[in-house]
Formats: sequence, structure tokens, C-alpha cells
Amino acid sequence: MVEPSPENKPPADELIQQVRTAHDELAQQVSQLIVGQREVVDQLFMALFCRGHALLVGVPGLAKTLLVSTISRTLSLGFSRIQFTPDLMPSDITGTEVIEEDRTTGKRQLRFVKGPVFANVILADEINRTPPKTQAALLEAMQEHHVTVSGVQHALPQPFFVLATQNPIEQEGTYPLPEAQLDRFMFMIHVGYPSENEELEIVKRTTARRHVELRHVLDGQRVQQLQELVREVPVADHVIRYALRLVRSTRTPDRGATDLRPQAMKQYLAWGAGPRASQYLILAGKARAILDGRTHVTIDDIRGVAHPVLRHRLIANFSAEADGVRSDDLIDKLLEAVPTDATDATTQRQLEKVMR
Repeated sequence: MVEPSPENKPPADELIQQVRTAHDELAQQVSQLIVGQREVVDQLFMALFCRGHALLVGVPGLAKTLLVSTISRTLSLGFSRIQFTPDLMPSDITGTEVIEEDRTTGKRQLRFVKGPVFANVILADEINRTPPKTQAALLEAMQEHHVTVSGVQHALPQPFFVLATQNPIEQEGTYPLPEAQLDRFMFMIHVGYPSENEELEIVKRTTARRHVELRHVLDGQRVQQLQELVREVPVADHVIRYALRLVRSTRTPDRGATDLRPQAMKQYLAWGAGPRASQYLILAGKARAILDGRTHVTIDDIRGVAHPVLRHRLIANFSAEADGVRSDDLIDKLLEAVPTDATDATTQRQLEKVMR
């Protein structure tokens, strides 16, 4: 990708308008097949523009798979769907080496045959249905953007996104994702039931003859340019510190240190969020700001992305399960308890202890 020189770089307002236009065009194309779910679609695009991966969680029949495949069809990118099953092996994802014979010389040599992970957009369908060793095959790909087979690294095409789906109500015969893999997803997106009017429109569309032609809006180079643009959005120190306060208020303090966590965190949380949560709060805040037409990130942007960023990084304890407290409930309590500024002297002293 060729970067424009600083003197030829378009003004910030023009660049932001380009991102918003691309987002609106993508959303318009997706709406031809997907009814409602605007918040889900926006969060998927935020992950896309931040180089993040997303995990969609919802009961069957909510068009999770259709949503991901529709987004891939609006982008001029390579797409692979991997249906995760109990007998899926790591080599079924990454690829394997095969012995190939040269018919002219009779010599045999190993040739690497790429697996379905070598695409720009990966749909990992029902990712919790496969054993941990196969789930782990995605770890290196998601984090390092390459796979290693027989000691040789093979780079994945860029841009690269893993969009996974998961059924939260069916637990028999499934393998919950380990925390290390969950942490590599930027967002955990809850896909809820449609409203009555939305379901009416769904029924009308799906029970009548209807042909939809989706148009490609972005290609790989353009997506990478937008990703670079999002990372250039400035963030003030007080906004970064607010994101840090949110994340650090979920962690158990070191032995001997004063525990300044909100009461809900002390009562119901077994394990807090790691540094990736702070990074993704800021990145998602940048994407949210630029999609709203702003060149700066506000505290409201951080609060607006707190749920999808934190809900899979907060490990609740048995008391929370017994009392029916969900991770979203804990995030609500966290947003209520953590101050947005440190103007009060007492609050400032407490925050300094938390930030140590």
C-alpha cells in the first residue's frame, strides 16, 4: 500500500468523510439481506476498521452466519467458512504438507497445501463445537497473522479477520473457549431477537421470491487505508486514563495494597480484564468517534464500547452465577462506580492508588 506524502495528504475532515461514506455504503448493502441489528453491524465494522476479531453470540436462527457472509460479499476480499465440528483437526484449518512427485524426474518433495485460514475474512461457525487443540490452531493466526507448519512460517493475506459464531444455550457436546482465545477477540457481540416489526419484515422477505445483488464497496487496499486512518485519531490523556481506570478497577490488587474496586467487583468478580482490554477500548473509541464524524475521542466513546470489549474478559465467580448476575450487569455497575474525571481531591488520591 502506497501512503500519500504529508504535503499531499487530504484534510482530516475529508478523510473522516471517506470513512463515514464507506461505512454507510457497507451498512446499506448489508441491510438488503439483514433486517435490523444495526448495533451489531456497527460493532462488526468497528472491529473491521480496527484490525480486530469479533465473536458473535446468540441463539440459533438470528442470521449470525448470514450476517458475516453478507459482510464478506460487500468486500472484495477472500472469504472462507470453517464449520467447526468435534472431529475437525488443526491441519484442516491451517493446511498440511503433502508428498508430490515430479513426473519428469521421479523425485518426490513436500509441498504445503494451504488450508481455509488463508483468506481475508474467516467465518468460524460454531467455534465452541471443536476440541481445544483445534481452537488453538487459530491462536497464532489471530495474533501473529501467520501459521507455522513443520517449522516454516506462512504469512496470511492482509487484511485478516476472524468472525466467529457461538451458540450460548447449547452446552452438551461443546468446548468452551479458553480465556487465552477469548482475549484475542476484540469484541464479544450479543445478537438478540428482532423486534415485532423487524420479524414481520424478515418473514415477508424470506417467504417471497426475492433476488438481491450485493455490490462490492471496498477492496483490501482500501480497507487497510481506513485501518491506518482510524489509528491516527488522537486521544487525550484524560480519556486514556478513564479507560485505564475502568480496566484496572476490575483487577484484584496486589497483596498489601488497598482494594479500591467497586463493591460489585469485589463480590462477584473472580478475575479481571488484562491490558488488551485497555488497548481495545481506545481503538474502538477511535473507530466510534470517526464513524460519528469526529476527529477526537471522548469519554462517551469509551463508555459506548465498554460492553462488547469487556463482557468476555470479566470472569465471574460462583456467587454471581448463583445470584444470576451477568457480565453485562457487572459492566453497568462498573460504569456507574468509576468516575469520569478526577477533579475531586479525595477521588484523585484514590485514583492514584488504583493507577499504581
